[in-house]
Amino acid sequence: MELWMIITKLIVLFFIMLRYVLLQMTDLPWVVFAVLLYFSLNLALYIVKRPRWKTAISLVSVVLVLVFYQHIHPLFILLLPINICELASAWFSRSGIVFLSALLPVIFLPTDEMALYAVMAALCSLIFKMAETYSARVSRWEQIATTLRRDMQRLTKNLNENQEYIQQSEYTIKLEERNRVSQEIHDQVGHTMAGALIQMEASKRLMATNQEQATQLLQNAIQLSKEGLEQIRMTLKNMKPPLEQLGISRLQLFINEFAARNQVQATLVHKGDLEQIMPIHWKIIQENVTEALTNAMKYGEPRTISVEIHVLNKFIKAVVHNDGKSAAKIKKGLGILGMEERTATVRGTLIVDGTNGFSVTTLIPIS
Repeated sequence: MELWMIITKLIVLFFIMLRYVLLQMTDLPWVVFAVLLYFSLNLALYIVKRPRWKTAISLVSVVLVLVFYQHIHPLFILLLPINICELASAWFSRSGIVFLSALLPVIFLPTDEMALYAVMAALCSLIFKMAETYSARVSRWEQIATTLRRDMQRLTKNLNENQEYIQQSEYTIKLEERNRVSQEIHDQVGHTMAGALIQMEASKRLMATNQEQATQLLQNAIQLSKEGLEQIRMTLKNMKPPLEQLGISRLQLFINEFAARNQVQATLVHKGDLEQIMPIHWKIIQENVTEALTNAMKYGEPRTISVEIHVLNKFIKAVVHNDGKSAAKIKKGLGILGMEERTATVRGTLIVDGTNGFSVTTLIPIS
């Protein structure tokens, strides 16, 4: 708002100087002195911060304009409306009262000066109202921006704390799982192998005196060793997740992270027996889905993306569809060609359709 007022006063001063030059007046030094004094005083008005000082400077500025009007040149009265607007706004909030305050001095002016002063008063009041409205809007948006900035900082802090909590939770879960596996091996495999070792030591001692008993102990040790190996195998088997669970979990995690990172709605559904999907199939599906999602965000500008995995009798069908831009004529780039090559390594087929949004279908035969 202050910038608007400074520009308005400069325009009025320029108008006064122009009229003065056109009228070819002789008291130029006094006019220059009055202009410089007025401009300096009004610059101070926008430098000070205390409301009382501002009001005092505005009053002094009004008095100076009246003095210039009486003793230097009548044109200086044109500076009065903008100063009265600034002064009246400190007491009145309504723009109508401010305008009437700026227009009031017209009744004390000569008839030939009334029209020009009234026009200047209306113009200054309009500019003042516009500047006030603009400043209020800027102030309101600055407050909103400050609030949003604080909310962003708070959310970022919460997100960092949540990430630290998730990392700590994952680390704790890993420690607990390691402790569980260690305890299980100690309680089952450890005792079995310790028993086998004791019997082998006893068999060694009896080998010279009682070969039959030594052979029996050795046979028991061999049996215990087999049981220990079987327990190790079962423990590892129970720890290792099924391939189908591992594959679909990785794909779901990737899609969730992709949706959050790109602010798009993405879903994953699957049907059929996932156990028929081999590791090489999961690798191709994962890479094709990744490429299709990346291309969708790069070219399609979608709002929703759906990923479907269907295990049929003879085929595995993976479909990535988005509701973004359609393409009647599809130009195959490196991404699509790469997906076709990957799918062809397992005798599969890639189908690209751009008629209704955009979809990429991967068909892989079940061997």
